[in-house]
Order: sequence, then structure tokens, then C-alpha cells
Amino acid sequence: MFLLLYTIKVVARLLWRVQLEWVQRNEDPWANLRVLVLLNHTSLYEPVFLAAVPNRFLWQLAAHGVVPIADKTIARPIVGYLFKFIARHVVPITRERDATWSELLSNIHDPKGLVLIVPEGRMKRTSGLDRHGNPLVIRGGIADVLQAVPDGRLFIAYSGGLHHVQVPGERFPRFFKRAWLGAEVVDIPSYREEIRATMGSGSFKGAVISDLTRRRDTHCDREGYPDSV
Repeated sequence: MFLLLYTIKVVARLLWRVQLEWVQRNEDPWANLRVLVLLNHTSLYEPVFLAAVPNRFLWQLAAHGVVPIADKTIARPIVGYLFKFIARHVVPITRERDATWSELLSNIHDPKGLVLIVPEGRMKRTSGLDRHGNPLVIRGGIADVLQAVPDGRLFIAYSGGLHHVQVPGERFPRFFKRAWLGAEVVDIPSYREEIRATMGSGSFKGAVISDLTRRRDTHCDREGYPDSV
């Protein structure tokens, strides 16, 4: 698994120019990561962002990673096969809160585990909407994950968009394009406390959705790295 991830990293560095910019820089931001969320889901080519991560992150993902992947994506003939090998536990999930989601939650109790999740679920098309013409929304499953992980840190990744690399449905990507990834790291127990302090009479899940939506809308629209570069 590490070899596959490292190969993707090397190829991505050769074929694209990925810039990682810290929205807020912490001391050793790659230490003690337990959850990574990628916001602004625009393309199945988002693994190109591995060009910007250190090898220690690849090792953790290969040895202890837990990644939910849509069952429809896993069923794809080539991309789906590759996604099966990007982490220690790749869990196919449906759009429903069923046994597949319970299986995912049962795999996140490894003290060194790293859950990598795309909380919007669906991909944004060039219209700015999903394939059904609906706005992309943060789905509530990320709140379940944040409540289940006892400690460690949350890595929030902000994609500047990859439609200029590959639009969903296109067969081939475009090479030698720039890609931007914003990032910040927050302590998970502290994040839970902040969410509970601000949720009022609402639910924890609703407050997490609102917070991540605000962060996405603030940081993902990066001037200088539009989806047409």
C-alpha cells in the first residue's frame, strides 16, 4: 500500500504543480493525526494532492488508514480497483445509514488510526452542483466520526478545485496544471468542546455541518487558483 501511495505522490509531482498553503500552521502539523477531511470534492483525481504530503503521512495511511469509499466508485473498472489499495481499511459505503456505515465506525478505534473522509460525498460538477443538480452539502457522517475518535488531531484540507485537471465523467486528465490545497490542524477534543459551546439548542451534528460549511466556503475559493487554470 505504501508503495502505491508513494508512486502516486511521485507521479503527481512530475505531472502537476501542487501548492500546499497553511491556513493556520501548527507545530509539527503531521503529528498525531486521527481524522482528515477534504472539503470541496470536485474530481476523482484528488489523490494528486498526495504530492504535497510527507512520507510519514503515507506510512500512517498505508498501515492504519480507514477510508470510506462510495460503493459506486469502488465498482469502477480502473479507478475503483486502485482505491481499494490506498489504505489499510477501505470500506465501501452506500448513501444510506446502514451496515456499511457501522462497519466503518467499527474500524476507527486503532490508537494510530487515520480516518480520511470526503464529507460532501458527491462530486461538484462544472455547474457548481452535483450530478442531480443539487448544491453540495456537508453530510452528517463526519460528526459520527468526530464523536467516535477519542483524541488526536483533525486535519482539514481545502481543495481549490480540480476541474481544470479532470471534470467528473472525463476519461483523461490534463497534465502540468497547478493545484492548490489549503490546510489547518485542530485538536479533536477541543474542537468538540467548541462545537458544543456554540450549538445552542441544536444538535452536535448540525453544528459540525454548519462549521465545516463555513470553513469550506471561506477557504476553498482561492484567488489565483481557479478551476480554469
